[in-house]
This record gives sequence, structure tokens and C-alpha cells, in this order.
Amino acid sequence: MSDTAKQPQQSEQPAERPVPTSADVARLAGVSRATVSYVLNNTSAVRISEPTRVRVREAAQELGYVPHAAARSLRAGRTRIVLLPSGHIPVGPLYGRFLNELQWALRRLDYTVVQYGSLGMGADDAARAWAELRPVAVISLGETELTAQGVELLKRSGARAVVTLGPQRVEGAHSLLMDQRAIGRCAVDHLVERGHRRIGVVVPAEPGLELFSTPRLAGARKAVAGTDTVVEPLELAYEEEAAAALARRWRGLGLDAVFAYNDEYAMLLMRALQDAGVDVPGQAAIVGADNLLLGSLLRPRLTTVNIDMVAGRHLAELVDAAVRDPATVGERGDLMGASLVRREST
Repeated sequence: MSDTAKQPQQSEQPAERPVPTSADVARLAGVSRATVSYVLNNTSAVRISEPTRVRVREAAQELGYVPHAAARSLRAGRTRIVLLPSGHIPVGPLYGRFLNELQWALRRLDYTVVQYGSLGMGADDAARAWAELRPVAVISLGETELTAQGVELLKRSGARAVVTLGPQRVEGAHSLLMDQRAIGRCAVDHLVERGHRRIGVVVPAEPGLELFSTPRLAGARKAVAGTDTVVEPLELAYEEEAAAALARRWRGLGLDAVFAYNDEYAMLLMRALQDAGVDVPGQAAIVGADNLLLGSLLRPRLTTVNIDMVAGRHLAELVDAAVRDPATVGERGDLMGASLVRREST
């Protein structure tokens, strides 16, 4: 046997395919590299015929070419990244729809939305991590509390808009106030109007939800300030066992109504109370919040607080305006309203 035959067969490694460039697209489309850049970056300042645009896009698709975000940012002097710190608490269907609409609207405005997991980070550590990506805007929903120092760091790193949504103003940021207190006040105003004088308010046991539950409880207390009506916080985990335990104690608590934080907790508690033989609304009137469809399918149908939030599209437009000219967007306090939907549970 020859030495050659004794050699083990070596598998052939596939040759690496070269990364396509804008020059390749330009050659295939028969245009200049500048034209490729104008078309693929949606530049409106230069007039380019539609057939040429189609030819460039088809060439880019055939070659598998996409513009280099970092290079585009260097040319423009800033990125098109809007950083959205990802939530680490359950915010419910209402806020989920709002965030989805916000992201779609930002994308239509030619921004790249980057969700950043900031779980376990302190405020200033989070701001430093966000700044490394050089976002043109940051939208903070309040789970990671920004400080004035964090806002200044982000702006020094190129962020033209730092937008906070929540009950508190943050120095240096565009503060768009979404005051949760109106929700608690609306619910308890209704219960007082119905003649209830000992009202429980569910406070979720899950960590992180105090961002919403604390101001809702404060609004409930504001509704009865200066009266003899009692508001009693009721900690409740989102578990059947926890709701059943609270239902077993209900008669001993001496309460005649409850604002159950939101529709999900209201439905959980209503089922447990009914299983324990507590009549709803006779022995326990219940109000939720969020106006979920499922609440109208219960028996009795759930009274709830409808939350009128700013549309995600509108918020995206505010962010875009702030990026274009930070001085044009000031503080706003009209981004959330609350109205009661009266049904059978009260």
C-alpha cells in the first residue's frame, strides 16, 4: 500500500463566502455607491427614480447585502437606536399591547428598537450599560429608576432624548407622567358612591408591581380622605391558594368591598370568594382595572376601571420630535386617564 493511500482523508472545509459590500451592489445594479447609500438608507433629500430604487433593492436582496449600522451611524453622527429597557415584571395585556404598538410605530419612523435586559442593575450601572450602545433615545418605563446623573451620562454619550414614563419627574429627562393614582381613586370613588365604607385594596405580593400598586393604593386613600370610610391594604399573591386563603378570612375582615388592583387579580379573588360561599356583590363588591374582555364574560360581570393610555404611535411621535429638536417636547401630564365601567360585580 502506498504512503499516499495510508493518509487519512481530510474533509474539505467550505470556503468562506465574502461579505457583500455596497460596491458589489452598485456594480450589479449599474449605479454609483452613493446611489446605493441613498436608496438603502431611505434618503429623501436626493431625488432617485423609482426604477433605479427597485434595481438597487433587488441587487441588494440578490447579494444578501444589508447596510452596516455602525458605519451609517458614523456618517450620520448618531445612531438610530431607541433603547427600551425590557420589563422584568408582569405588566398585563394592556401594557403589552401599548409596548407592541410603540415598537411598531418607532420602526415605521426608521428607528431600531433595542430591548435591554437590566434585571439586577442599579440605576447608574444601567445608564452606563445603555450608554455603551450610543442610543439616540432611551424610553424608561420606570422599572429601573433613572437619576439625574444617569440622564446626563446618556446625553453626553449621544442620546438626544431620554424619556421617562411614570409618576415621578427625573431631572434632565422628558418626563411623561402616567399617574396611577387616578385608577385607585376612580375605583374607590365608585365603591363609596355605592354605599361601601370598609374597602379592601389588593396589593400584589409579586416584587416589582409596587411601581403600579403603591400609587393606586395612594389614590384609593385619597378618595376617602377626611371621611369615616376605611381603606385596608390586602396583600395577595397571584396564586389560587393565596386567593382561597384570603377568601376564607373575608368574613372576619369586616370588609364589604374590594378594589382588586387589576382585572386579573379581581377575577382570581372573585372565583375564590364564590367558592368560599361569599356572595358577589352582596357580601363583597369587586372592582378591577384594565377593562379586559374576559371581565365582561364573568358572572357577575366585572366592574372595572378603563385606563385611557396615550397610544403607542403618539408616544413614538413624541420621541421622534424630541430627537429632532429636544426643546420641542416638554413635560406632559395628560398621558393617562381613568373612567369607570359599571357592571354587575358592584
